[in-house]
Amino acid sequence: MDPHYDAQDVARCDLCEVAIVQSYCDFCHVNLCKPCIGEHISDDYTKHIIVPFQQRRSTPIYPKCKTHPKRACEYQCEDCNIFLCTDCFASNPHNKEHKLSKLEEIFHQKKGHIHRDKKELKEELLPVYEDIATEIINQIANLDFDYKIYTTQMSKHRDELHREIDNVMDQREKEIDENKLKHLSILTKHLEEVKQLQSLMQESLHNLNEMEESNEVTPTIHYSSKNQEFSKLPPKVIVSMPKFIPKPIEKEELCSLIGKLTPLSTTLEERVFTAKKPNTSVRELLDEPEVLNTIKTGHEVLLSVTCRNKEEIWMIGKTADIKCFNIQGVLQKTIKTKSGECPVDIAVYSDGALVYSDWWTVYKVKNDQTEEIIRLQGWRPFNLFVTSSGDLLVTMYSDDKTQSKVVRYSGSTVKQTIQFDDDGQPLYSRNGKIKYITENRNLDICVADFGAGAVVVVNQAGKLRFRYTGPPSSTKNKPFKPRGITTDSQSRILTSYWNNHCIHILDVNGQFLCYIDNCDLEYPTGLCVDNDDSLFVCEGLKENVRKIRYLK
Repeated sequence: MDPHYDAQDVARCDLCEVAIVQSYCDFCHVNLCKPCIGEHISDDYTKHIIVPFQQRRSTPIYPKCKTHPKRACEYQCEDCNIFLCTDCFASNPHNKEHKLSKLEEIFHQKKGHIHRDKKELKEELLPVYEDIATEIINQIANLDFDYKIYTTQMSKHRDELHREIDNVMDQREKEIDENKLKHLSILTKHLEEVKQLQSLMQESLHNLNEMEESNEVTPTIHYSSKNQEFSKLPPKVIVSMPKFIPKPIEKEELCSLIGKLTPLSTTLEERVFTAKKPNTSVRELLDEPEVLNTIKTGHEVLLSVTCRNKEEIWMIGKTADIKCFNIQGVLQKTIKTKSGECPVDIAVYSDGALVYSDWWTVYKVKNDQTEEIIRLQGWRPFNLFVTSSGDLLVTMYSDDKTQSKVVRYSGSTVKQTIQFDDDGQPLYSRNGKIKYITENRNLDICVADFGAGAVVVVNQAGKLRFRYTGPPSSTKNKPFKPRGITTDSQSRILTSYWNNHCIHILDVNGQFLCYIDNCDLEYPTGLCVDNDDSLFVCEGLKENVRKIRYLK
């Protein structure tokens, strides 16, 4: 080939360098045209491997024998770890006790091993490392939220310390003022006594002036001096001033008073790679979903449903009763809200503990004991969901109904707040209308925002992934107003289309798949999916919870 045009030129025969290549010797690794094949194999046609050019290098390339350079090695001595050709046996037979293996068999075994390793690396190991990297990225993204917990706690403690210090200082200032008043009272009383004596002395001085100028004998004869009395001066009142004796500030004692922060610690937890089993659980959608069962709840208006297993299907309506049914529709237990008001939403922890929200508080019920776990000020909790990690997601809106957000709690501690996108714009509608929430299998956080007429999906770090506002084209005649949301084992998202009496099914990326609109649903609201991917649907203005099979 012309080196100046090798990018555009066709492959040429390596022997004549003119004709277009048509074949390839997989033994000598040369390009050949048809006329040159005979010349090439003339020395020993048995050793050459001629294949079509398109199949070049498709046969194994065996190592050349060091003793017989024109021969390819076909065997390996496992004891000596050397390659041997057939001539080696003929001229100098190898040790018969050594184990020989055919290179072709070893080659194909290794090829199979390489293929399996490549597949395992690509399909199993790399995804695990991607998951690990994503986990670390999410941890980094959540650092601000996690450490804000500590700064908030310290700020609160600082305010408490300042408040107590101010109270003590105010008390000391009050004591100073009281001492000042006492001091003033003592001095004022002493001053009055001195002024009274001054007044008597002025009066006596006036009388002496008159007597000195008078010539009357009698008053003068009867005069008696009072100077002796006045010469006895009043005692000097000495009041000892109070003293403020500040206590020396001992840094160690102060640090002990404030508290301490445990040092950052790092431990290594061993990760164990478990090969994924072939995914045989992919479940396709039914062409015609079917109602399997209907539970009569006794609630005239239904709000929400959640389930942990087939024997505990919890549901709420516009009463103070939180009811638990089994799959046959038999009432198992009833819990009354602590406030006596109807709950806003319910969720269930993996240990079976029930959690519910009212207008300002979130309560947890376990072993028939109710405890307050979250109390808000300036915000009202709305819908709840317990995540796969055991955290609690809470949608909430401000008292003035101008802001909405999602808050992640670990117990009673705030771990994450999701409110704005990367441009600082609100992710959710600002009014106080219903915002149902769930977590997908890929850890996305999905919110059915009734006020916005959208399903808003963010990733675990709170970054917006997509908004779904309805299918590209629709035969439904009313605006999309989602009222409930859940996800299944295939990471599909299901949301209730309240005013058009159906359920939307989306894929994990928000693409519309189909409706469930053949089950005579009326005003569907709360949704949940059990471990078998059975769908439970609240009919908002009826007392029914429908169990629907929608997967094959």
